[in-house]
Order: sequence, then structure tokens, then C-alpha cells
Amino acid sequence: MRADRLVSLVLLLRQRGRLTADVLARELEVSTRTVLRDIEALSAAGVPVYAERGRHGGFALLPGFRTELTGLNHDEGLALLTAGSGRGEQVFGLGSAFASATRKVVDALPEGHRATASDAGQRFLVEPETDLLSRRLVTEEVPDRAMIEVRRAVLAGHKLRIHYAATGQAPQWRTVDPIGLVTVRDRGYLLATRTGADRTYRLSRVLAAEELREPAQRPNRVDLGRVWRERCAQFLSSDHLAVLVRVSPARREDLLSTSVAVRAEEPDADGWLRLEVTFQDSRHAEWALWQLGTDAEALAPQSLRTSLRNRADAIATRYGVPS
Repeated sequence: MRADRLVSLVLLLRQRGRLTADVLARELEVSTRTVLRDIEALSAAGVPVYAERGRHGGFALLPGFRTELTGLNHDEGLALLTAGSGRGEQVFGLGSAFASATRKVVDALPEGHRATASDAGQRFLVEPETDLLSRRLVTEEVPDRAMIEVRRAVLAGHKLRIHYAATGQAPQWRTVDPIGLVTVRDRGYLLATRTGADRTYRLSRVLAAEELREPAQRPNRVDLGRVWRERCAQFLSSDHLAVLVRVSPARREDLLSTSVAVRAEEPDADGWLRLEVTFQDSRHAEWALWQLGTDAEALAPQSLRTSLRNRADAIATRYGVPS
């Protein structure tokens, strides 16, 4: 609806300041011409929006302009009511805050929408605690106090001390410059830099944390999606063993749960899946694929195939029929 779009346009200008017509068009998913027409409509309605020309120009609202335009429609309220089902707020220690915010959202809805939105919110379930095979999906736990300190440092732009237990190492205190927080498949990560070098920390391995008063060395704005993609590419190019494997679709998730990362995936001619995955080393790969039995076949490297065959021969010999 155009009314909702006009409200969104005003909120964008109020929250982000001066924006060009092209940026507004991308944000609102309309044409630049539509944005210009909407600007004219807002001006005619008395909203103090003005244009600044020049290289750094754009549209802006007069300083201090405020108006209550935040009434939620039914779909907006429903989107917020169902957003918490992904458990990201649990990973970041915001479960109680989300529950409180949800109650406020319901209260803020127009009276005619409250009952229908609450009922509709009960009809969606995203990422339940168990799958169809009754396997429990475990969300990694982070000490509440540590998560509060991490969150504060990220949002305030302060340096952060963390007591971190890296794999195979004794826990150590480290001082980092936090960039942002990411949750993937119920695993939380802190993106940061340390003495200028990129670092990615698993939140479940943060045993304690302390927000410092010193400002973090980081840019004022960040494209967290781009940073995460770059970190993923860097991680995939690190010294891990790449394995080409065929797997039954029924065991795909079992394979993914034991591998470090997936580089490629495509269907095979017989209905199985062909994936390129990475493992920490050859022992990790051999152990993981052995768990899948005949539901998976390692195609490369040849050394892994040989190791699996030798293990199978040894098992067959041990359990062979006595002469």
C-alpha cells in the first residue's frame, strides 16, 4: 500500500538522515520516479522534507521533525511475533528481552488486529528443538554475564577482554576490537580484530568477558553480511582436508554435522548427492565417513578411500567366520 510506503520513507529519513533517491528506491523496492512522486506527496501533506543538491546531496527532513508514524499493520506485527522462533535471541542472551518486546508489540497493534495476530503467531514454528527423528538440536550456551559484556562492547564500540578457550589450548585472556555478532544454525560468533588482524570467536568458548572503556578501533559503519562472507571464504581456504563424497539424501545432515564446511553440492545421477566438504585432517574425515557406513562413499582423495578400505578389511577379518 502507498500509505505504508510513505510511512517507511519518512522513517528511513528520520533514522538515517539524508538519503539519495536511488538509495530510497532500493530500500523501498520501487523506482526512482516513484520515490520522487512520494516526496512530492509528503511535501504537499506538510511533512518538512527538502532536497539538498550537489555531489553529497539527497533528501532529508528538517531537524527536530517528529511524528507518530510507527503504528504496526497486521503483517508487520506477525513478522515480529514469529521472528523469535529462530532462537537467535537465545544465542545472544536476549530471550527475556524478546518476550517483553513481543508483549509490547501485541499491545501496540490496532485493537482489531491483536487477536488475529496472536492466533496467527501460534500457526508458525521455525527451528523447533527436535527434528523428525527426535534428535535434539542443541543451542550453544554462553554465560549470561559474559554475553551481556560482549553485547555492550559491540553496541558501544568499546574494546573487549574475553577469557577464551580455543580448541586444544588453555583458556587465555585476549583484548579485541569487536565488530559484530553473527548466529548461524544456533551457533553464535563474535567478529572482531586483534592487533589489526581479523578474528572470529565462537561465543560458546567465551568463558568470561569484560567491556573496557577504551574505544574500539573499527569503522563507524559496517556491512556485517559482507564481513561474514569474507571470513567464510578465508576459513574455507585455510589448511583443511577437502573431500569429495557421495551420500544418501537421508544422511546428508549427518555428514554436514561432522564436517567443517561445505564447498559445493549437486545431485548425482542415481538420486544421491555429491558434495565437496572439508574436514580438519585425514583422521577426522575417516572417522566421520565411517559413521555413515554404506550410506556414503568417499570419492577423493584416494588416500582416504584406502584408509577406509583398510579399516573395513580389518573389521571383516576380526568378525570373519572361524575356520
